[in-house]
Amino acid sequence: MPSLWSTSDWTQRLAELQAPVGDLKEVPLRRDVRSLGMLLGEVLREQAGAPVYDAVETLRKIAIARREEDSAGEAEAARDHLQQALVQVGTLDLATAYQLARAFGFYFELINLAETNHRKRRRLASILKADAAPQRGSLRGTLRRLKSAGLDADAAMKQLSRICITPVFTAHPTEVARRSVMFKRRRISDLLEKLDRVPLPEATLEGLERDILAEITALWQTDDVRSARPTVRDEIRMALDYYEQSLFDTLPVLYEEVAGALADEYGLHRDLADLPQLVSFGSWIGGDRDGNPFVTPAATKEALGMAQNLLFAHYRRRLQVVFEQLGSSTQQVAISSELSTRIDEYLDEMRHAGNPSLENRFPFELVRLTVACMMIRLGGVPQSAVSMAIGGLKPYQHASEFVDDLAILRRSLIRNKGHRLSSMLVDPLLMEARTYGLHLQTLDIRQHARVHAVAIKELSAWQAPVAGQPLGVPPALTPQTQEVLDTFRAIAALKKEYTPEAIRIYVISGATSAEDVLQVVWLARMGGVRVEAVDSKGDGDPGLMPVPLFESIEDLQNAPAICRELWSSEAYKPLLDSWGRKQEVMLGYSDSNKDGGMIASTWEIYKAHRAVHTVARECGITLRLFHGRGGTVGRGGGPTHRAIFAQPMNSFEGELRITEQGEVLNWKYSDVVLAERNMELMIAASLDAVVRPDALLAEEGNAHLTGVLKSEWENTLDTLSATSYDFYRAHIVNDPEVFTYFEQATPVSELEHARIGSRPARRSDAQAKRSMADLRAIPWVFGWMQSRHLVPAWFGVGHALSQFAQTEGGLEQMRTMARDFPLFLDIVRNVEMALAKADFGIARLYASLVQDEALRDRVYTMLHAEFCLTKQMILAITGQSSLLEKNKVLERSIRLRNPYVDPMSLIQVELMRRKREGDETEELNRAITATINGISAGLRNTG
Repeated sequence: MPSLWSTSDWTQRLAELQAPVGDLKEVPLRRDVRSLGMLLGEVLREQAGAPVYDAVETLRKIAIARREEDSAGEAEAARDHLQQALVQVGTLDLATAYQLARAFGFYFELINLAETNHRKRRRLASILKADAAPQRGSLRGTLRRLKSAGLDADAAMKQLSRICITPVFTAHPTEVARRSVMFKRRRISDLLEKLDRVPLPEATLEGLERDILAEITALWQTDDVRSARPTVRDEIRMALDYYEQSLFDTLPVLYEEVAGALADEYGLHRDLADLPQLVSFGSWIGGDRDGNPFVTPAATKEALGMAQNLLFAHYRRRLQVVFEQLGSSTQQVAISSELSTRIDEYLDEMRHAGNPSLENRFPFELVRLTVACMMIRLGGVPQSAVSMAIGGLKPYQHASEFVDDLAILRRSLIRNKGHRLSSMLVDPLLMEARTYGLHLQTLDIRQHARVHAVAIKELSAWQAPVAGQPLGVPPALTPQTQEVLDTFRAIAALKKEYTPEAIRIYVISGATSAEDVLQVVWLARMGGVRVEAVDSKGDGDPGLMPVPLFESIEDLQNAPAICRELWSSEAYKPLLDSWGRKQEVMLGYSDSNKDGGMIASTWEIYKAHRAVHTVARECGITLRLFHGRGGTVGRGGGPTHRAIFAQPMNSFEGELRITEQGEVLNWKYSDVVLAERNMELMIAASLDAVVRPDALLAEEGNAHLTGVLKSEWENTLDTLSATSYDFYRAHIVNDPEVFTYFEQATPVSELEHARIGSRPARRSDAQAKRSMADLRAIPWVFGWMQSRHLVPAWFGVGHALSQFAQTEGGLEQMRTMARDFPLFLDIVRNVEMALAKADFGIARLYASLVQDEALRDRVYTMLHAEFCLTKQMILAITGQSSLLEKNKVLERSIRLRNPYVDPMSLIQVELMRRKREGDETEELNRAITATINGISAGLRNTG
């Protein structure tokens, strides 16, 4: 049989791949989805049997019919279809239920790969036409607006030099993907990409299809549910995989795009090595101790060691390429005097060490000799026809040493007619060395303020701290306090063993006062950590900066006063001076949303952001904000470009750090094209937010979304925030029945059995408690997401918008804000997306698990009423007749996914019901976890 991807018209196929707009560009995606679905069906029949395949098809068709009837307004017919599906699910034995959950989950694994491949396809299509308008959010588009706003080349370059974005990778307690599954995803993704290399012979198409079928079979035969929780080491390894998978290859591509954009828009021609550093990387994995007892000093050391080993191996691979391709001979071309001097220094050092093996190995190929020395300092040796002994040169101690060697080599090549060679081989590596240093990524340490307070109290009870005098350690400490001291001792040791730049940030969760920061300084010094920076021509210790994390609504409101007190403290001023009067502050999205709802959280973060910047300017501080965003809307998620652009005007210096949760890493960084696009979006948005070209263009009436906040808009947001906050607190936080409903109507209790992440769902001191206050924000969002309520993303929004719409001119005011003010547009679009993913018909089934019927009906009715009101108000403000009417790509994706998510929700409810009735077995928990995986894949979120 011909391949599912066969065609008789390759010209048409090429037209589809290049189509800029219209339905034609969606044809390849539909073909991939259809073909992958058919291949999965073949695997199901073969591996699970015809009965399982038939059950999948029956449920799928019922779910589609139910959705179609619901869309047509045929509520009774839709309920009949739902009841029909429930009857079928209710008769399933546990083994079949597990197989069905896996089948639907694997369908979404494949659909997600198809959509990801289509994103890559559209990205490539957008750059094929040189005369096409820049893609939305691109750096070219931003530079073009800068030019239109009157900035010349020097000014544009100066502003770009201010930008540095730092994605900070974090592990995720609800990350579902196993590493082995991720590898199989990757192989299928590669095969899908090969199908776009048209034209292809029929035999090649058939071969690719066979390979995809084999990979789907392998995926089906692989455990999708873990038999044990991932260890911290597992999580470290999974995140580091993205460097080998895409990031190492992405960075040169990203900077090539930057160089090309500058050349095209401003006529500036810059080598990669002459561009400013625009990206750095960070991680919490192995350093985040807050609530995770498994993150120990040994885990932190392992995180640093694994990162450095990976990086050095990468550097050696890059240098091996340079070694092989740069055979420049001094008999043909000269080298610079400074390179000659550096070579002499290396040879002298090797002679004194008794290892002159390179002395006569490269008598004329001195460039190659230099590269060999660099590889030896990185713990390797060039692969060559003649063996070479390793040793005789001390390892690099500081990144500046490696960078200096590369820079000397680059200058020598350029001065001796080797500019092309430098651009091709040395410049990309030099840019990487400046980015990664010798540590790859900074590893942040995090712990909760109350843990520090307990440690201080215990230690103070033994001996009051005396300024400037180190304390001994009492003979017996509680395990928690001992762990705090061990952590700081480990930091001191690891900064010496690896490189001091590897650990430079200590995040303080739950910070509520300046004292919380000063306590960390005292504890760090007790542990032997040098807190202040020591600069020795770039080779010094950057110190350990305590970074307060303001999480709750109250803490966000108090943040400016806390920062002012801290930065005015005589004890803290010397530290600030050593750090160049720089300070980082972190704003938390998850807990503020859980605490006060969507609008209040977003607005309070915005105001705290603005106010802390004001205080920083008054105190002579250069502020860098760290945004603790989650993957879901309820935890600060949503499009990153839009969120960065929505920052307050005149409250952004160009540098920012953003958490990238484990569950979104695959979506953003699994491929070079995707990773480059994601980082370009962040760079472009940051440049946009610093310069605000639209604000300059608006003076001529040519731009909306300038970032300017009018006083009447600020008053409106104050009112909306206060109204939504009061409503959210009254009906969610302060109503104990809602928490009871949440625990019984969502699978949050099943999170512990899912073996999904290394960190517990609750902090250790709250294991025995059962209240909303003690629950982490992540499982809070997880439960509502899985049960299709998505409450954190929209509750309180409808009430606030409705109340304001009833004031004179209120609705028109909000429509204007949605058109002209980035922050309000961000709120509206994120809420709209969450509403489209929610389904109260399905949520009603989860509600049936609540034991108290009166409580169930009251809470469900209250939630449903607010959901409907929110939907009504979002449509009124956006002027749409249906959700996502103006975002067809996302609307289509959610519309096509929902009928396939529904069966997994029905199965999950049935299995949870059996568990609540006492049928708790390992097999049942395994099947429930399979539904969690499937629903997460279908909604593209866990929590």
